[in-house]
Amino acid sequence: MENPTILIVDDAPENITILGEVLSDYNLKVTTNGAKALEIINSGTKIDMILLDVVMPGIDGFEVAKTIKENPVHSNIPIIFVTGEKDVNSFIHGFELGAEDYITKPFDANVVKAAVERKLGGTQSN
Repeated sequence: MENPTILIVDDAPENITILGEVLSDYNLKVTTNGAKALEIINSGTKIDMILLDVVMPGIDGFEVAKTIKENPVHSNIPIIFVTGEKDVNSFIHGFELGAEDYITKPFDANVVKAAVERKLGGTQSN
């Protein structure tokens, strides 16, 4: 069986690096903006989960999540927000948009890994 594919969307390269290291047992796709994330999702690439920043240039993470969840083809893709937005309204808005989890930056890489594994299960290579 194939390892799940996770799309990491964050405009900070250091966050992509950290998440890529901790989730290296999964197949990873990465991008630094919301428009490219939607392009990847709509390309037919199988995405099993999205780790999504909120604050990015252009299309923000909330708009990306809304667009994904409104499309019946992709609405079942689990989204975990990994973001610096810490106010209560952002948490609530993220969950209203259908997020599985909402993790604030600076994040603990092991917390992110645990959240991913809780939803996807362990990797196939374990």
